[in-house]
Amino acid sequence: MIRPNRRTALAGLAALLAAPALRRTAAAATAPLPLLTLWGPPAGPSITLVHAIASGLLRPVADKVVFKAWRTPDELRAGLTSGTMQTFVLPTQSAANLFNKGLGVRLVNVMTNGLLYLLSADPSLTSVAALKGRSVAIPFRNDTPEYVFRRLLAAERLTADGDVALQFTGTPMEAIQLLVTGRADAALLPEPAASAAILRAGMAGKTVTRVLDIQQAWGAATGLATVLPQAGLGVSAAFLAEHPAAVEALHDALATATASVNADPARAASDAAAPLGLPWPVIEQAIPHSNLVAQRASAVREPMEAVFRALAEFDPKIIGGALPAADFYL
Repeated sequence: MIRPNRRTALAGLAALLAAPALRRTAAAATAPLPLLTLWGPPAGPSITLVHAIASGLLRPVADKVVFKAWRTPDELRAGLTSGTMQTFVLPTQSAANLFNKGLGVRLVNVMTNGLLYLLSADPSLTSVAALKGRSVAIPFRNDTPEYVFRRLLAAERLTADGDVALQFTGTPMEAIQLLVTGRADAALLPEPAASAAILRAGMAGKTVTRVLDIQQAWGAATGLATVLPQAGLGVSAAFLAEHPAAVEALHDALATATASVNADPARAASDAAAPLGLPWPVIEQAIPHSNLVAQRASAVREPMEAVFRALAEFDPKIIGGALPAADFYL
């Protein structure tokens, strides 16, 4: 029989004593967080967030999950700068800009392939070219809807204010009001605001329709695919470093939730109505037009970069002056 020497015995004892610590470390890496706050805009991808919470799909991620809405891009930027927002849905272009500015944003996935529409009571406004001499209400100045629309105008050799009058509003609801009251010929709106505009107009005895699918117009103007990887889930660099397993579990849960939302819009709308502050019929009608997906950012890096390049042709500052580095895409 081979007897262990002193060195072997001590090594074995050290391994035995270390084993519980290793098990605790592994458990800590996969154990649910006590609390997770998910921030999102009152737009399509947040329907997925709220439905995931209501369906219990995020229990492996955190014991308690709270959804909070950010209402304006300025509110989002303030939350990221202060560090109060660590997991959030935001426009992919904004994420690239903030990453390039050193704010530590990482993009986990893309949650919509585009949810922008041009709405009008005039059924003849079915192209960007037809907007010459008209006015368009646009929410959120210096943000994704404006940048995309200006790129579409440039493709038609039209200028803002010279050929098309842009009327900026602080929120989508203010843009809807301009459209419904006839103070704007058209409005550029994301879902579910686009569906809300149609219903609001109907209540006022007017007919407003989606006269132009911006995703289709984008493909025609740029020669790219007719999709806009417009928004996705972002995390702070600090949150990613501390909770990599939670980020992975969060993406997996949102992929399941996305399939559920698309399969049963009525149920998802019921879950999302109160948190988003919108009537459930509006949300239910918006879901089929929201192009909801859950694609890992690294898997769709190429189409995102194509969009970033097209936007940067108009103004490189839109994405922070350069394409984001590889570690931006998780």
